[in-house]
Amino acid sequence: MEINSKEFSNKDITVTYDPCICKLSGKCAEELSEVFSNSIIPWVNLENTETKRIIEQVKRCPSGALKYFKNKKLEIS
Repeated sequence: MEINSKEFSNKDITVTYDPCICKLSGKCAEELSEVFSNSIIPWVNLENTETKRIIEQVKRCPSGALKYFKNKKLEIS
């Protein structure tokens, strides 16, 4: 059985989560509990803090299960 990655977005970034490589360290929920939760679904809420703080936390993911990319901004002519 294959488990698909999950994506969570705000206006600035999209955070991806790959459960197949997650080591369940809990570091994300411990260090940025207003965004990452062990007990609430959905367990990621990117609206609860600044994008900069989320990026910093994603970079500290010990397994690399969390990644992010910047969303493309639409240009209206």
